Order: sequence, then structure tokens, then C-alpha cells
Amino acid sequence: MLILLAAVCAFVLTVLFGRIAIPMLRALKAGQSIREIGPKWHNSKAGTPTMGGIMFILASLICTVAFGWKDMLEGEYTHLLVFAFALVYGLIGFADDFIKVKLKRNLGLTAAQKFLLQLAAAVAYLLLLRHNGNLTCDLYIPFWNVTFQINWVVYLIFAVLVIVGCVNAVNLTDGIDGLASGVTLPVMVFFAVFAYMWGTNSGSSALALLPATIAGGLAGFLCYNFHPAKVFMGDTGSLFLGAAVCGMAFALDMPLVLILVGLVYILETLSVMIQVTYFKLTHGTRFFKMTPIHHHFEMSGWSEVKIWTVFVSVTCVMCILAGIGVMNRF
Repeated sequence: MLILLAAVCAFVLTVLFGRIAIPMLRALKAGQSIREIGPKWHNSKAGTPTMGGIMFILASLICTVAFGWKDMLEGEYTHLLVFAFALVYGLIGFADDFIKVKLKRNLGLTAAQKFLLQLAAAVAYLLLLRHNGNLTCDLYIPFWNVTFQINWVVYLIFAVLVIVGCVNAVNLTDGIDGLASGVTLPVMVFFAVFAYMWGTNSGSSALALLPATIAGGLAGFLCYNFHPAKVFMGDTGSLFLGAAVCGMAFALDMPLVLILVGLVYILETLSVMIQVTYFKLTHGTRFFKMTPIHHHFEMSGWSEVKIWTVFVSVTCVMCILAGIGVMNRF
């Protein structure tokens, strides 16, 4: 009941923050710049306030701390560690957004800058999880309910690559109104449910508060972000969400579940990789009409609402499948 109440509280706060933040972002002229290589019909979205991710980030922080206060007094801080990790990525995204909006550089931070910052944050987070005893070198395999022990250095390299890849995959998904927020909402519900089950066995369900409050915050954010969007989350929101997704997977010590719950993220990234590779091999021929793949469907005649519905539905099905696959772990 406490977890559900925290989610509802985050929803209400995000909706309230939207009433304040959106006019402020407009006044600050924090409008979205549309990249020249993007779909031409997206030009009408230029000027829509961005950096709206601060709405659900702040709501999640307030509710996670407020409802997890008792657990913190008892020495349980894992949920705050995951939040801090996600927040670092959110700050990287904020810097990226700020450069785009104020310095009028559409690409924001350079690729090297973003990669190095994300790499450092991922390594620090994994070392802290390992130090706190939340992370092992045992790679859990869903459905088979077995684990394989891996050398720590090898596991660390694997984990860092997964985190950086996952975060940027979520960022790629944030390409049409409400898509990243809609797809990530069921993923956060999945983690809330299984973090609660894990907490029931371990004696503390505090870790479930974070994904629950993010889920509530995303539901509130969709009130403004669903098509036609009144505000975009920007890299501030998408990098925060990407880090929260993989942060939860590693905090629960089951990173391979990301293959299931993050299928849409993976397909978005694969579409870009296939497009680039095919373009180079064929000297100018495109495999998709445009990537990431949601743009391919747009150019094939799908509306943004149809794409949102299909992608979110696929994620819901995959989250249910993932739940079946990890049920025996808890």
C-alpha cells in the first residue's frame, strides 16, 4: 500500500510541477531545437519547451525520500544510491540540453564528453553496489533460474557497456511525443513489483519506492508529453530514465532482464546500427526509410499515437514475459 501511495503522490506532484515548470521553461525560451536531419514534419514542434524531465525527477526524489524515510533511519540506502546514479546521468543530460537551448548547438555535448562522463558514472555506481553487497559476479539467467560466476573485471567491463548502451538506447527512443515516457512506465512498474518481492524476502522494500515513484511521475508527465506534446523531457529526462532502468536491473542483480523489458530500446538502437552499416556497405542505400525505427514507421504512414500504442503494448507484453522468467528468483 505504501508503494502505491508513493506512486500516486509522485503522479500528483508531477502534474502540479507541470503547471509551474512549463510556463517557466517557455519564459526562459528553453525551446526544443529540431535537427535538420530529422523528419520535416517535426519542424512544427520547434520551440516546444524541453528539459521537462525535471518534473518527474523532482517528484520522484521528494516521494522516494518522504516514503523511504523510515528505511533510511534503519540504514537502508540502496534506493537512494540508484536515484543518485540516475540523477548524475540526468545532470549530464541537463548540461547537454542547456548547451542546445542557450548556446544554440543542436548536438549539445560532444560524443566524447558524454561517453567519458557516462563511463565514469557507470564505473563508480557498479563499484559502490559491489562494495555494499548488492552486486555479485553471478550472471543470472531468467527462465532457467541459474547463475554463472564471472571474473569481476570481466563482469565490470560487461556491466559498464550494458549501462552506457542502455542509457543511450533510451535516449534514442525519445524521438516522438510520449514514446520514451510511455515505454519506460511499464518497465518501472515491473521493477517496482519485483523489487517489492525482493524486499519482502530481504526485510526492506525501500528499493521498490524508486521505480514506483518514477512510474507515477511518468504517468503524470504523460499528461503533458502525450501527443501533441506540450513539453519534452529532453536529455535531462531520457538519460535519467535510462540510468534508472539499468540501475534497477543491476541493483536487483539481474541485468539480463534488460533484454526482455528493454526490447524496444534494443530495437531502436539496432535499427540505427543496421542503417549505418548497410549505408556504408552499399555506398548510399538505406535499409530503413529513417532511423531510429520509430521514424521509419512514421514515414510508412503510422501516426505518432499508433507508434506509441504499439511500442508501449510490446513493452507491456515483454515485461509480463520477464516477470514469468524471473519469478523463481524471488
